[in-house]
Formats: sequence, C-alpha cells, structure tokens
Amino acid sequence: MAASFRSPAIAAAPPLLLLLLLLAQTARSAPPPRAAGVVPTKAALRAPISLVAQSSEIDYRTNQLVFRKVKITQGTMSVSADLAHATGLDFDNSHWVFRGHVHIVLGNGDLRSTDADITFADKLLARATVHGTPAQFSQLDPKSGRLVRGRAKRIDYDVRKGLVEFAQDAWLSDGQNQIRGESLRYDIAARSVIAKAADQGKSRVHITITPPAPHKP
Repeated sequence: MAASFRSPAIAAAPPLLLLLLLLAQTARSAPPPRAAGVVPTKAALRAPISLVAQSSEIDYRTNQLVFRKVKITQGTMSVSADLAHATGLDFDNSHWVFRGHVHIVLGNGDLRSTDADITFADKLLARATVHGTPAQFSQLDPKSGRLVRGRAKRIDYDVRKGLVEFAQDAWLSDGQNQIRGESLRYDIAARSVIAKAADQGKSRVHITITPPAPHKP
C-alpha cells in the first residue's frame, strides 16, 4: 500500500502507517495518483436488475412503493433488507430507503447495517449511506490478499469514486494493523487511509501496529 510522501522514517514504517496521511503531512503532500473509482463495465451496464420480495404495496396516487423481505440483484451487486421504500420503480435516477438487516454486496465488498439510503444512477448503485451500531464494511484487497474491515456508526460509500468514509467511532484494519478515530476515509483505488485533524473533533487518531510474524528458517 502506498502513500504520497517518502521520508526515510515513513519508508520504513509498517503498511498501515504508510497509509496514514495526517495533519501537516497531508497539507504538504500532493494527493497520490489513483485510478478512477469503480467504473461500471459493459457487462454490468447490460445486466438486468432483479427484485424479489415477500410482499409489495403500491400506492398509484403517490407513486410510493413498499417491499418487505426484499432483495435487489444486478450482476455481482445485491441489496437485501427487511423493508424497502422507494418512489417509483425506476433505477435510472432514484432514491431507496432500506430498513432492518441491510446487506449490500458490491463485487468483493460487503456492507452490513441497520438501515441504508441508496442512490441508483443509470441503473447502477452509485452511493450508499448506512447506519448501524455499528455499521460494518469489508473488502478483500486483491493485491495483498488481506481482508480490509471497518466499522462506524455511519458509513458513506461513493461507489463510482471508490471512497468509503467512516464517521462516529470509526475503526479500520488492513488485516494486520488497526487505526481508530472519529472520522476516517478509505480510498480503495489508492489503497490509502486519510484521517484529517479537522474531522476528529476532540478525539485523537490511534494506531495499533502488529509486527509481522518472524520467518521460520
């Protein structure tokens, strides 16, 4: 995992410390080059959207829809919950509210929460804001093979930009080391963590570094 600065002390630091862009270092450093966010593939754009529910209620006067025990699937993306509410069955540009045992799967990423507000754009999930006690995020890092996990009372996932923001008692682990703070931002493409001083309030950022296991001769 890489950061945008390369001082000798930082170069020798463990992986998660390399991820951390803090305070003056953040202000003095240019943002790391990164690929675009999660870009929809042609296959994803063509994949049909499936909605399965135990029951549905449609109010044609107000165009309000309510689904119970619902699951929406498109390719490798799925959203399931006890209850879903939407204004119109339109995924081109729509806002959905999910309540109860929310589970969102996006490729190799996973979100679990009590409730979620989800925006669909161009028939793709574009953004998800989830709340829980706590809400939980996980994603397999294809380069390291480690499971990146995070939790917070609120998680904002901008799918197209590949940014995950953890707010209110945030915690993130790269599978070996851990970082805690009031607010953390994880850039999936750049594989970096940002903890801005202005977002921490009276809290401080805490890092737990676990030394790698010694190699057996």
